[in-house]
Parts: sequence; structure tokens; C-alpha cells
Amino acid sequence: MASAPDVAAIAVPPTVVEIPATSPEKTMALQNWYAQEDRLYRVAAPLLINNTKLCTRHSRYLLGLTAKTLHSYPENFAAEAHASLGLDERLRVLHILPGSGASQSGIQQGDALLKVENESLPTGSVAEKAGASLISAKMRGRSRLNFIVLRNGQTMTKRIPLTLACAMSIEVGNTDQINSYGDGNRILVTRGMLEFVQSDDELAFVIAREMAHNTLNPAARTDMKAIINRLHTVDIGPSSADLGPALQPFTPVLDATVDKLALYMLARADYPITGVSSFWARLAKKTPVTIKHGHTAMHPSTSYRLALIKQISLDIKQKQKHEWPILP
Repeated sequence: MASAPDVAAIAVPPTVVEIPATSPEKTMALQNWYAQEDRLYRVAAPLLINNTKLCTRHSRYLLGLTAKTLHSYPENFAAEAHASLGLDERLRVLHILPGSGASQSGIQQGDALLKVENESLPTGSVAEKAGASLISAKMRGRSRLNFIVLRNGQTMTKRIPLTLACAMSIEVGNTDQINSYGDGNRILVTRGMLEFVQSDDELAFVIAREMAHNTLNPAARTDMKAIINRLHTVDIGPSSADLGPALQPFTPVLDATVDKLALYMLARADYPITGVSSFWARLAKKTPVTIKHGHTAMHPSTSYRLALIKQISLDIKQKQKHEWPILP
């Protein structure tokens, strides 16, 4: 249970923001975007926190939150970001990773981050990038960070323990294409995929697989990075971004190796592995190999993958039954 907040006697002048009128369409688009991001964080949390033994290259200490300003979204969404998400010139907490030190500290969505270890955090258009750099520097050699935050006009101190996790960002992709991408560090799940999955467990199957791809591919995928950059932007309607030439399909051996690691990641995060095979079979049927940039075009070895998934699932269930270490 989080301790009671320490009230800090700091005078905080009001932030004046001149904002134009909002658009109902853009308000709905931004609210949906935020809700999709929040769902990704919630579902990804157990996978990121419980798989540091498997994602060693990405394993590091994190706060377990994201903070943004009015300038973190496209300029034409400034009114909606202010009205719907309460953003202004200060860094404000938007998402909190369940099970992380941030979630245990009692920090809340909407809290404005004023200081870290008694040093003022930047504001304005550079706040997100410069603030992340400052916070990262303050994390060195520490197991927790002290923040002065502003909530409902009152300042308070929040002590956030750092959390060891797989440091991969999970992002929403603005397209109806049913797919997901990993560029070696980031993961993007498209809006189409979020609508296709029938449960949070199925969404976990998708995230775990991209985590496994990032873990097993030491070289960053520049082609994947380009697609993620194009699709990671909020808009009113479906994205019309040109995704460029078709991506090179993954080899059967690499795909099978990724499936194996993903199954172990799911099991270690207490997600069910029953249903994994049927989910990928359903997705392959929905996205035939002829669809450019489609999932099956990128992962064409469906039969080989499904056979291996069934075998590895049996091996994992035996380890769970006998309470053996869940390690590949």
C-alpha cells in the first residue's frame, strides 16, 4: 500500500494555455487512441516485468509510467489533448504500468511532474525528450526516484521504486491492417489487430511474439522502424500512409524459434498458452498471403509454426505441472 503523500510547500503558478475550440471527431479519435494505448500497457505489463531473464538485452530499470505534454501530439490535436487528456506545458502522467514501482507509489494519471531529485523538469515543446534524458540520468546508481508532483492544486512528494523490466515500448498503429511489428526495440500493434483479437489473452499472444522477435534479432530492423514511424500517429480516420515495398518474409526456422520463446514469455507472465495455436490459425485465414504487408505474407510458414506451437505448449505444461523452471 502506498504511503500518504508528503505535502511540499512549493508555489506553483498556473499554466496559461490558449487553446482553440475542439472538434468532436478529433476528440473521439484521441480518446480512442489513449484507450488503446492504455490497454496495450495493461496487457503488456506482466510480459515486460516477468521476462527479464529471457529479454536480457533489453532488461533494465524503469519508472513504469509515461508522461506527455500538449506538444506530444500533432499540433492540430492541441485543443483535444488539452480538453480530453488535461495536457498543458508540463509533463503529466498519462499511463502507469500495472505492477511497476510507479503503480505502487500512488502516483496517478494526470499528475504533473515538477521536479525529480530536487531538479526542475523541463516544460514546453522539448519537455518530453529533455525530461526523459534528465530522469534517465537521475536513475543511475539509485533504486528509487523522488518526484515533486502537482495534483489538484497541491504539491506532494512521490517516491517511485525502479522496476526491472524488458524495456520495449508498446505503441498503437493507425491503420486497419491486421498486423504487428517489432523493430528490435519498439513494438507496434495496429488498430486493426486490436479490433481482431477477441480477448486480452489474444492480445498478449501478439505482444509476446513481437517481444520474442525483438529479443532474438540483435540487429535493428530499419524496414520495421520505418513502418512504425509512419503508423504511430493519431488521426481522425484510417491511415493512408504508404508502407513502402513488401517486407521480406521471415524464415520458417526463425518464426518457429520466435514462437517458442513467445510461449515461454506468456507462461512466465501467467497468461494461458491454450488457444495460441488456434489464434494464429484464425489470423492466417483472415489475412491470406496475398495481402501486402499482411501478417501471413510476413509469416508464411503457418503449418510448420502451428505444429511446433502444439509441441512446445505440451513441454511447458509439463514444466508447470511439476513446478519446474519455466525456461526454454
